[in-house]
Amino acid sequence: MQIADLGHIRLHYQIDGPETGLPLVLSNSLGTDLRLWEPLLPHLPRELRVIRYDRRGHGLSDVPAAPYSMGQLVRDTEALLDHLGIRECVFLGLSIGGMVAQGLAVKRPDLIRAMVLSNTAARIGTTEIWQGRIDMARAQGLGALTDATMERWFSPGFRASPEIALWQNMFNATPLEGWTGCAAAIAGTDFYTSTAALRLPTLGIGGDRDGSTPPDLVRETTELVPGARFELIHRAGHLPHVEQPARYAGILTAFLQDSGLQA
Repeated sequence: MQIADLGHIRLHYQIDGPETGLPLVLSNSLGTDLRLWEPLLPHLPRELRVIRYDRRGHGLSDVPAAPYSMGQLVRDTEALLDHLGIRECVFLGLSIGGMVAQGLAVKRPDLIRAMVLSNTAARIGTTEIWQGRIDMARAQGLGALTDATMERWFSPGFRASPEIALWQNMFNATPLEGWTGCAAAIAGTDFYTSTAALRLPTLGIGGDRDGSTPPDLVRETTELVPGARFELIHRAGHLPHVEQPARYAGILTAFLQDSGLQA
């Protein structure tokens, strides 16, 4: 287990792949930990140096009292990459992780060479929607949100499979303070103006069954960045790399190659 003591917080992280490889940073969705990416890893090029981490309030990282701000989440990630000596990485953020990607790319362009916005947006939902979910979680526990979350996250076929239990358990194991803290950060974030000012290779990925960030929303955010490309994965929801890992990895690898980042 690797823990980075960043002074203001301790974050759990894991690194796979050669030290000399192109750094690929993977940033999780709300209500998951770094195990989120395990279905994808076997399909990625072996030459990549893959860095995963648990966001504050999730997994084995510290759980400060809620609420959190997006600025804090960006600062945590910035401090972790500085701690690890990571520069010019490809940053792949999913859902709230994609919001962190947008904020970090604006604040520290030296850290991010290319950006992948997976199942995310410059703004996700409304303040009212998120406050309602926070209030329900506080009153009844995260279990009260599980069924609706799984319905937004996965296609009907996947929800009918035994594998759904892993994701239900991961979601329910998320500390309440961590989930509500990050939900508050999402509620308070609107990156439309700042993301439109970015100029770096950008890939957007959506799932046609995504009930959290519908593909048109992901496409709209992706197209804020001039020259960005968007890819849609069919028969997949909010976590398309879980349902279609080979297809997801193929899209990502082609982007790295076409951008001159990977041979």
